[in-house]
Amino acid sequence: MASVSCTPQKQETASDSTLASYFTSQETGVQDGGVQMIPITTPKGKFNVWTKRFGNNPKMKVLLLNGGPGATHEYFECMESFLPKDGIEFIYYDQLGCGNSDNPKDTAMWSLPRYVEEVEQVRKALNLNKDNFYLLGHSWGGILAAEYAFKYQQNLKGLIISNMMMSIPAYGKYADNVLAKQMKPEVLKEIREIEARKDFQNPRYMELLMPNFYVEHICRIPLDQWPEPITRSFSKMNQSLYVTMQGPSEFGVSGKLLNWDRVPDLPKLSVPVLSIGGKYDTMDPEHMRMVAQKVQNGTALICPNGSHMSFYDDQQTYMAGLTKFILGVNKGEKKVQL
Repeated sequence: MASVSCTPQKQETASDSTLASYFTSQETGVQDGGVQMIPITTPKGKFNVWTKRFGNNPKMKVLLLNGGPGATHEYFECMESFLPKDGIEFIYYDQLGCGNSDNPKDTAMWSLPRYVEEVEQVRKALNLNKDNFYLLGHSWGGILAAEYAFKYQQNLKGLIISNMMMSIPAYGKYADNVLAKQMKPEVLKEIREIEARKDFQNPRYMELLMPNFYVEHICRIPLDQWPEPITRSFSKMNQSLYVTMQGPSEFGVSGKLLNWDRVPDLPKLSVPVLSIGGKYDTMDPEHMRMVAQKVQNGTALICPNGSHMSFYDDQQTYMAGLTKFILGVNKGEKKVQL
């Protein structure tokens, strides 16, 4: 059992011996930087999904679920600047149809229940279990992480729902009643006209959204300074997957997720849960607080300067809270005080 230092927060960082083992490869034979292609079985046959392990810690392994739906693991690359110093292993993972994974190009495959079973197959292949498995889902990944937990929480050590409300109807109302009203009326009018015509491919749509919505609520950094991992990931978005699940509009949802609402089921979650929101997020930060209150062992982290990508635009707050939660659960805390 490691001794706990009484020095201030600086801290509970991993000891030198832990970090030595953290960077010791567990691979045998030809080493490829921790990449593992995992075969998954689906109703439409077998496909391969891409994963890559960063670090080694038998007790703390975080599987990252990207958002979109249809983005890639790449926007999580900022984790490399923070989690290793606390000895927290994390695993990049491109869901089916995303990034480096197979893309069956079949909209029947874009379904929440199927993705839950995919995550379970990935978990087994990576030997993740209730003694070491933390699942972090961001945005759409937060829906997937929550849905996984409702079915398989016995396999989890901790759950992190990052920047995602647990009710799509509530998200739609927040977008209409709060976010839309913060826009200049003439900008909103033009956006609504484009949406009414279903003219989503019109370049003017993104011309309006990027400065008036994305920079306000997705990542509050000037567009010409956006972190490269975000722009790289977003440029690879699988539009078929995105539109099938989310719908083409940035305001609210019209795809398969339209009626998804798990708020009534939140009290069923007994695993430690960290619910992360940002003051300027596309998601209602008060809803994120409520999620932490409704689950049995919840902690809320609201980033005061953050938006949807709080791990970039309120990075220090986000990462300090995330690591404190993981380290706290690892020490046996059910409800972690941030």
